[in-house]
Amino acid sequence: MEHADFNQGLLEFLNQSPTPWHAVATMKAKLDEAGFQALDEREDWSLAANSGYYVIRNGSSLVAFRTGTGDPAAQGVRMVGAHTDSPCLKVKPNPVLRRKGYFQLGVEVYGGALLNPWFDRDLSLAGRVTLQEASGQVRDVLVNFRRPVAFIPSLAIHLDREANSNRSVNPQTDLPPVLMQAPEGDATRFEDLLERQVTEETGVCPRRILGYELSLYDTQKAGFVGLHGEFIASARMDNLLSCYIGLQSLIHTSGEQPALLVCNDHEEVGSMSAEGAQGPFLSAVLDRWLGAARGRALARSMMISADNAHGVHPNYLDRHDENHGPILNRGPVIKVNHNQRYATNSRSAALYRLISDELGLPHQTFVVRSDMACGSTIGPLTAANLGVTTLDIGVPQFGMHSIRELIGAEDGHTLFRVLVEFLQRPVVL
Repeated sequence: MEHADFNQGLLEFLNQSPTPWHAVATMKAKLDEAGFQALDEREDWSLAANSGYYVIRNGSSLVAFRTGTGDPAAQGVRMVGAHTDSPCLKVKPNPVLRRKGYFQLGVEVYGGALLNPWFDRDLSLAGRVTLQEASGQVRDVLVNFRRPVAFIPSLAIHLDREANSNRSVNPQTDLPPVLMQAPEGDATRFEDLLERQVTEETGVCPRRILGYELSLYDTQKAGFVGLHGEFIASARMDNLLSCYIGLQSLIHTSGEQPALLVCNDHEEVGSMSAEGAQGPFLSAVLDRWLGAARGRALARSMMISADNAHGVHPNYLDRHDENHGPILNRGPVIKVNHNQRYATNSRSAALYRLISDELGLPHQTFVVRSDMACGSTIGPLTAANLGVTTLDIGVPQFGMHSIRELIGAEDGHTLFRVLVEFLQRPVVL
């Protein structure tokens, strides 16, 4: 897959995936196109050699795998992990606020979001709606308003003279977005707006809305930035970028070696869910695929957990260890933390460096400052749950957890090339 095609596909994927449910639906379509077969956890599975399959749980997490041409117990499984969720603002169950003729929504902060960048943006709504059809059947549908329908206006500096030196954000009182003006006595329900959107998008006329999980998102499209187009800016780069890289790597691998991609939901809030990395999803799939050979297969396996890394910010150089400041467009970042916030060890890092060096591709290393707390990923959770050798790696970026993030236009394709080779190479550790 050429560099230009890779990046164009990335932009399309980011724009099509405003929520984890949309991201998984987009990945499903790509897997279907590549000849992978859907599996249902409620049914029996009959797996064939040299074939591709995928399983979806909750509509927001996905495991896709190639069975390979040989015995997984003898070859091991090459695995790549990422997560589908990103910090955002989610609509509350009873969200409607009416103030001075304005129709607003109460929102809850999901994950560790940078809140200030959410102000003064053209926002839309997307997510999953559970409804009852006229026939009485209950079903889920995806909705995406696409157009700007909401706005969180800043308070003018004339009314807050300390705004540039001392402004904090109260999530309860400062973040409810304005959706429209509603005259006194207006009885519009949020569910009424959802019903109209569902009918417009799907043709389904709901008898009633039973529930929803909806997020606000920035309508500005992903795109190239920089005088020479050397950067890519987008929402949800953390961690849809890694989902896209992992998906394309699995699709483009030879298929001879057993290989797997897992994209979990709920990483940004601790991964403790039925479909999160602390849940049983991946383990259940491996049990059904590998059966009694699971223990021997995993002993020969390796996981690469791909989640973006902190690029050294030129305005805040002191926030990095002086010897471990990753630069955008200088290669993916091997993430190390000896307190096991990252799962990398010398052996897993060595394999990545070996492959990357053989391909003539750059790589970097990140260690957090010793006087700062370190973030984490699905890497340690998966390593602990499966007992598998794991590497944490990621593309360096700016603005992590902001409504708009920035990466180098070279680094995603670099990681893709290494992961393709990793997924089709026997692991020798």
